[in-house]
Amino acid sequence: MRDPFFPPPDFLVKATEPIAKALALRTLPYHTHEILPAFCFYEFINRVVSPYVSARLAPKTYPQLSRKSRINWNVHFVSMVQSCFINALALWVIYADTERRSMSWKERVWGYTGAGGMVQGFAAGYFAWDLLASIEDLDVHGWGALFHAASALTVSMMGFRPFLNYYGINLILYELSTPFLNIHWWLDKVGKTGSTLQLVNGIALLATFAGSRLVWGTYQNYSMYQDIWRAVQNPGELPVPSWLALAYLASTTALSGLNFYWFGLMIQSIAKRFDKPKIEGVGKKNK
Repeated sequence: MRDPFFPPPDFLVKATEPIAKALALRTLPYHTHEILPAFCFYEFINRVVSPYVSARLAPKTYPQLSRKSRINWNVHFVSMVQSCFINALALWVIYADTERRSMSWKERVWGYTGAGGMVQGFAAGYFAWDLLASIEDLDVHGWGALFHAASALTVSMMGFRPFLNYYGINLILYELSTPFLNIHWWLDKVGKTGSTLQLVNGIALLATFAGSRLVWGTYQNYSMYQDIWRAVQNPGELPVPSWLALAYLASTTALSGLNFYWFGLMIQSIAKRFDKPKIEGVGKKNK
């Protein structure tokens, strides 16, 4: 399936070809026109749209936030826009791109479609923004967020070799849980901690996180490891360099590990918000 976005400008293709050649990212010049606008778009949302909209949607909360909380609020705003967009785009391509359904293991490893490249282009634009935002405000986001952004960007960029472009789109569906995570965070900030709405959202968050990241993600990683192993054992005309296989496996494994770690933290965090009233009630009854 061809890239349904507008064709890349010739000047941009020529400008990025030397970089793409040096990094062995052959399809990168054909998607730079998606990466750069995505990066600029999310930066605009972070600097302009989120402060403007948030101050009007939450006039009693947003203006009173500390520097760190306001930075986090804006990042969640960007994340909300990005996750809704990229989820819809990835699901549409997975459904509409019929070439993907008949791919052999060789095509899943080395194959490429324009539509798949488009999804990875928009995703890479966001992850590049996320990486720079994590570096700029490292004291706010922490090393875990920085490592996650770097790993996600690495995986996305490797798709432009092309390498495992097929799985790159599947793993983007990690983001299915992100809207609920953002809502959970916002409910805390606007004084809805422990509310029925947060309980319902928390259940949805845990269900989508477990489904998209732990179950779906683990299955995709297992299938991907099998295809990489086949490619290593049957190099033919397209051998897989050891460093490339190790870099991709290290990045995806690290992301999977973080997902399991974060899931445990989520369960603890959500449980705390609903345990306290019960404990207080028991204490009063005993008195």
